[in-house]
Amino acid sequence: MARWKAFRDDIWLEPDESPGFVVRKTNIAVGNALRRRLSKYGLTLGQYYIMRALWINEGQSQRALSEAVGTTEPTTASVLRMLEKNGLIRRTRNQQDRRTINIFLTENGLEMKRELLLMAMGVNEIATRGLSQHDIEEMKRLMRAMSANLRADAENNRD
Repeated sequence: MARWKAFRDDIWLEPDESPGFVVRKTNIAVGNALRRRLSKYGLTLGQYYIMRALWINEGQSQRALSEAVGTTEPTTASVLRMLEKNGLIRRTRNQQDRRTINIFLTENGLEMKRELLLMAMGVNEIATRGLSQHDIEEMKRLMRAMSANLRADAENNRD
């Protein structure tokens, strides 16, 4: 089946035939499932992503956290303010570079790890229901390849 078809006099690509569109729809669906569950904990999706990054590598700077979760520094700063206000993180001035603030989880932030990761794993299980382990591994491989292709394109086409 042809991916492209003529639609009147224009070129047309059916949305569900576009890998980008399918990825976007899936990302939105996964995000919505996570948001529904995170609301029970009083957390936003952005706050969860920051917490997850800190569970992986605690003590990162705001800049490193922004890079890890793919947000701008102002967005990260806003999320960090809310996490700090809610008693889930603390900021500590870096001893080697006083201009840098490192972010650490509080005891409350650490205590949420197990429950929230199990919740996220449950969403992944729902999303991959009916898929074999081979299919899941292949999907991840393909998505990583697409991501690498787009990163390379961005590097090659910097303005």
